[in-house]
Amino acid sequence: MKVYPYRRLTGNVSWRVESAQLKAEGDPWEDVESKYISTVERVLALGPDEDRPDWTQARLRISAGLPAKAMDPAGPWQDVKVLAVLSERATNTRVSVELSPTSDDGREWSARLDIHRCDLLDRATLTVHVVATVDGVRGRVIATSDVEWFVDVIEPTPSLARELDVKMVDFASGASRLQRFKDSPWLVDTTGRIPVVRVNTGFDGLGDLFGADGGNGAEKTVRELLLAQMCSEVWTAVFHSAVGDLDIEEDGTPLVPHGWQGEVLREMLPDMYPDREPEDALREVHAARTGASASGWGELQPRIHFAASRRAGVPRTLSTTIRDLERLTQGDDA
Repeated sequence: MKVYPYRRLTGNVSWRVESAQLKAEGDPWEDVESKYISTVERVLALGPDEDRPDWTQARLRISAGLPAKAMDPAGPWQDVKVLAVLSERATNTRVSVELSPTSDDGREWSARLDIHRCDLLDRATLTVHVVATVDGVRGRVIATSDVEWFVDVIEPTPSLARELDVKMVDFASGASRLQRFKDSPWLVDTTGRIPVVRVNTGFDGLGDLFGADGGNGAEKTVRELLLAQMCSEVWTAVFHSAVGDLDIEEDGTPLVPHGWQGEVLREMLPDMYPDREPEDALREVHAARTGASASGWGELQPRIHFAASRRAGVPRTLSTTIRDLERLTQGDDA
């Protein structure tokens, strides 16, 4: 748990994206249909879609509600303000807007946030912060909502989960950077907006095996086991990538990244440290990676391996494979 040297606001800071509008060059503003806004997954999907024009500007209507104690004149906070901040790591974009009170008691706030399409590349994160003057110091953050929204300019439908991009490539005849790995069955590339898995169709029999929908019992068993193994390696690779470039606060606290990196950590950290909060688990991982803890990076590898295997379903697939092989063997003996 992070400790602050001043009083913080307790209670729930609720907020949401109420609506959105898009504007194409030379055209009027158009409302975004509700099907592109998921309040459950908190995703606004603004990717290319035939039902709407290629937009250049977006306008989001944001509302927020504060606990009653935030506006208590006898409280420790003065000059309370609410800010919505949109940020994207891919372009280093950071846009903020100050919300205005809309109710007599000062608990309800709203704002309009304008976004330019050229400022975003992939998926931006939208958060809400409450700042105030505390002990004579202006601009201190007294609360940050636990809820995040995502503005996705790639996907046309709102979904929090992102699927891996799998490409079938013959490494031997592919790009020069792949030819050196012609003896490898697959490679994981984590440098793009989402991880890419390249399967080597030149690896003897691998392309046919992965491309087969059916096949006999033995082929299906081997295919499922190989897929589980590949997924385990993917989870391991994306985890290493996610913790390799963390943003660090001034006090040394690592921050959960945005985008798929954050999604990976939220999935794996509970398996690695089931008795800790994700923030505490990430702090332990960062300390091990940087040599700041007694448990070194090498001692962390079994936890990573366990979490990756579990995410990929390796234990379940391996158990099923063993049972299937036993049945196939018994059938041959008969």
